[in-house]
Amino acid sequence: MQTSSATQFHGPMDRRHFLRTGGCLLAGFAVGARGAGKPSAPPAAAKATIPLKLGIRAASMKMAGNLDVIRAAAGLPGIMGVELQVTSGRPNLHDAETLRRYKKEADRWALRIPTLAGLLDRGVEISSPAAADNIRLAVHAAEFLGSSALLLAFFGKNAPDMTKESSYGPLVTMLRGVAPCAADAGVTVGLENSLNPADNARLVDLVAHPAVRVYYDPHNMATYGYAEQAVPGVKLLGKERICAVHVKNGNKLIGEAGPIDWAAAFRAFNEIGYEGWYIYETSHDDLADCIADTRQNNSFLREHVRMPVASAQEAG
Repeated sequence: MQTSSATQFHGPMDRRHFLRTGGCLLAGFAVGARGAGKPSAPPAAAKATIPLKLGIRAASMKMAGNLDVIRAAAGLPGIMGVELQVTSGRPNLHDAETLRRYKKEADRWALRIPTLAGLLDRGVEISSPAAADNIRLAVHAAEFLGSSALLLAFFGKNAPDMTKESSYGPLVTMLRGVAPCAADAGVTVGLENSLNPADNARLVDLVAHPAVRVYYDPHNMATYGYAEQAVPGVKLLGKERICAVHVKNGNKLIGEAGPIDWAAAFRAFNEIGYEGWYIYETSHDDLADCIADTRQNNSFLREHVRMPVASAQEAG
């Protein structure tokens, strides 16, 4: 995998994106070959498994703010969605016409926009008075595009000290204020930061609203000194606190040796019954490199990820 070039992915695509649709099982009654022709008992219903949902970040494709990212992502093998940046591009996703164009293009290529990142305007930090308004604008964009989650990032000095109420209290108050707006739109605010898993769990529990959860990035745990907590952190946070997952391994394929044992991480996600999106935050040199890497990364995920079986109520 190469990472040094700033080449964008653009130009005509020479393959069409196929529609990814699930099949339906049609059950009938068998008529006996002999006897009175009474219908036999219906067979046991087949168990439906939640689909594995794979997406990629527009920023990872060096196409943040570029409408052509939809067409480019649609040409990647196995990719079902693309994560857009709200504040990238001119105009950006605060603009109604730009939103309509992205939605039309996503419909055209049968692609989802499951998550939005880059929520805060330039110069706005998580502690800024304008942060709440920026999040509400992002909620509006997410609702229009059918996105289920927002990525609200705050790292390093912008992350609160969870031992001091004076540090984390204002953030909790702000998140409680925007949570009802997100919930009304069917959107979850996902927190991605430099806190360890236990502090993330505490922060989410202090907000105490289902529309505020964690956008979990195991690799970030290693980046900020918590590598040994990354995999156990999946179970500590649990299905109820995780709304989306970033998947990356620096400049390597996901299956190669790195700071995170991704096979173990996926086993942990399997065990908690996680059924949300896995979004690649990988680096590529060009479209050909991205296609090749994505194909190999997909194979690794399909080998190790076991999506949960839908309940009878969901399946029926």
